[in-house]
Amino acid sequence: MFYLKLRRQLSHPVLAQLQSQLPQSVSVRFIHLGDGDPEPQSEGGIPPYVPSLQPPAYVVRKAGFDLLKDPWCNKGSAFPKSERDRLGLRGLLPPRSLTLDLQAARFMEDYYHPRHLIPPEDVKSGGVTSEMARRWKVLQELQDRNETLFYRVLFEHFTEMAPIVYTPTVGWVCVNYHKLYRRPRGMYFSAEDRGDMAAMMYNWPQPDVQAIVVTDGSRILGLGDLGINGLGIPIGKLDLYCAAAGFSPSKVLPVVIDVGTNNESLRADRHYAGLRIPRITGPEYFEILDEFVTAAMARWPNAVLQFEDFSIEHAGPLLRRYRKHHLVFNDDIQGTAATALAGLYGALRVLNLPASALKEQRIVCVGAGSAGMGVVRMIAAGMQKQGLSFEQAASRFWVLDYNGLITVARSSMTEYVRPFACRDPSHEGESLLSVIKRIKPTILLGLAGAGRLFTEEILTAMNEGCPQQRPLIFPMSNPTSRMECTAEEAMRCTGGRAIYASGSPQPPVELPDGRTVAVSQANNMYIFPGVALGGFLGQTRIITDAMLMAAAEELPKLVPKEDLEKGLVYPRLAAIRDISASIATAVALAAGEEGRLRGRMRDKFAQGPDAMRSFISKSMFYPDYKALVHLPRGIEE
Repeated sequence: MFYLKLRRQLSHPVLAQLQSQLPQSVSVRFIHLGDGDPEPQSEGGIPPYVPSLQPPAYVVRKAGFDLLKDPWCNKGSAFPKSERDRLGLRGLLPPRSLTLDLQAARFMEDYYHPRHLIPPEDVKSGGVTSEMARRWKVLQELQDRNETLFYRVLFEHFTEMAPIVYTPTVGWVCVNYHKLYRRPRGMYFSAEDRGDMAAMMYNWPQPDVQAIVVTDGSRILGLGDLGINGLGIPIGKLDLYCAAAGFSPSKVLPVVIDVGTNNESLRADRHYAGLRIPRITGPEYFEILDEFVTAAMARWPNAVLQFEDFSIEHAGPLLRRYRKHHLVFNDDIQGTAATALAGLYGALRVLNLPASALKEQRIVCVGAGSAGMGVVRMIAAGMQKQGLSFEQAASRFWVLDYNGLITVARSSMTEYVRPFACRDPSHEGESLLSVIKRIKPTILLGLAGAGRLFTEEILTAMNEGCPQQRPLIFPMSNPTSRMECTAEEAMRCTGGRAIYASGSPQPPVELPDGRTVAVSQANNMYIFPGVALGGFLGQTRIITDAMLMAAAEELPKLVPKEDLEKGLVYPRLAAIRDISASIATAVALAAGEEGRLRGRMRDKFAQGPDAMRSFISKSMFYPDYKALVHLPRGIEE
């Protein structure tokens, strides 16, 4: 450290210029000495006190989001905890405070190696190309500067852009979110916020939130534990809420709950801004979630609360814990299930079979997690509606996990799996290929998230076991890298006979004989926006099984005849607004039949379905510029 003594007062720009001309390795403190002032002397080896010419603190007139939008005052994730508390920033930033040096290092990494340039080997495994990542960044930059324009573009180009703002690109986003983070978009609640969550809710500036999507990052798509990086999923999900179902972008809230992560590579990453502790589990975990749900529902009691990508040990218990008290649903369990059942009803239409033919199907499901068992139970409920008892319906399923076929001989299984365990213990652990050859299923479902489990041998056996009916093959795992098989593989191994639908989008398949076969995407975006909209506008307080069944039964009715002839089991995404309005109407009708409607929707229910559909359509947000009026602070706030 060098001291430069000045006998003349210089302005800050001049001092800055002097500093800039010195080598970076030289640290200088400027000392102004007036005429006659003595030079500072050390005393007892202690350096002298030297007043700084730089102010120790700056006065700001902003707080919360307004402060974070100010490029001069904003420190991003480097705000220390003390400033977060006094400036209304708790919950608006990732839990762990970074440093200016780390922020600069992250920028320079991006400067020299743009993150949207994805290595070829990662493209092959993840299904997300550099061009897809580039388009995601372009859309994010647009959303940062003009949300109305962003949603107009997304609305008008939904089919093309949905895979960019959501799966499969969102999987890449979540893996890299700690390096892609630029500005706050949603809220963070952590284990360190216990006792403060109710107050933190008021740091979010919108007093009228209508939809909340929350994750704890423990099971992001098929990618595993990504900690607070999982916030990318609620953000992408709510973009679809707005574009597909007409929720206002200003009235939705993405949330991540940080209870630590078991992903050791993330905990060791210097850029990761979440808690660097192993995941909290047991009663302490539920106490944290209880506090969050109580705080969120206290501030926004009419909002839809959707749980997203929670691990199997928590997803089911959390749904059962809250669904009878709040407008809550779990898209992985209930949305995926309704989408799958809707696809099977659509496939029966392709086969010119009635809905009652569902009870005659033999179904093999690979994946016994929360999503897989949610699908199995929903299809079983559909079979019950077609006349089977629960026991009869359960006997039509064969469920496999990584240990093979699950039978009653399995020593450990969840209560949700037990009713669907094969009754013959001699087949415990049987391989997928052996099960298919023995059972000859008509439907093969993939919900394991473990990659290419449907091999050529398995797909060929599936085709050979269905001589009278085209095989139904639904690899529903996301993202593309976790899908059980591609459309091309399914069509090649079945000679184009398969009726195929996948969780991530797949291109049409050209067969050796010159035919081009269209394939469907079994994506939850057909279901969850309309379910949320119907529940919210109907003020139904809870979302029931009957409401979800109504959504599943409505969706296949929306597939045009010409698309059924092509083998498509879902309607085209280009009509997503009409689809969501129809689903919302069906959901509200089911709620009305249960006596759960309140407010204006109850009046529309008395007038009939057309009045309900009209009310729902007119309630949808449409991205357009409106006239702006300035009101001083305190007026109508």
